[in-house]
Amino acid sequence: MPALDPGRTALVLVDLMERIVALPLAPRPGTDVVAAATRLARTFRAAGAPVVHIRVERPNVETQPPGSELVPSLVHAGDHVVVKRTIGGFQDTGLHELLAEHSVTTVVFGGIATNLGVESTARAACDLGYEPVFAEDAMTALTADEHRASVTLDFPRLGTVAPVSAITLEGPA
Repeated sequence: MPALDPGRTALVLVDLMERIVALPLAPRPGTDVVAAATRLARTFRAAGAPVVHIRVERPNVETQPPGSELVPSLVHAGDHVVVKRTIGGFQDTGLHELLAEHSVTTVVFGGIATNLGVESTARAACDLGYEPVFAEDAMTALTADEHRASVTLDFPRLGTVAPVSAITLEGPA
């Protein structure tokens, strides 16, 4: 996979919240996804590319369930946090405007669940003209079959699927 331009690329991590990471997931546990996402975020920050964390809030409730915060070790100063109230991360969140402010044309995705929050956000990104890249080992789902269907059937039709180790950034930020 060719190196991505850090001046036109953002990392978007979906629903890496404590309670979601702790679920029984497959094909890999949430802790493995957090480790891969952490490596990827470090690469993006070092290149000066934006890192965006999306977390879900349940609508129409006074307090969110315990564990609804993002995994604390993932979020660093300078990162952006977007709150969604739907499956996907673009609906009424300001994500599109944030990416446009940074001149982003390519979005690298990771998160939980592959076939829900990640895929829904990626489909909307395609509709808005972004080029998606899917960090396969920075994602997981409730079942291995759900993850596999997204990664092998859907994502190749939308963009590029690659392991974290193949995603690099090169050029001026």
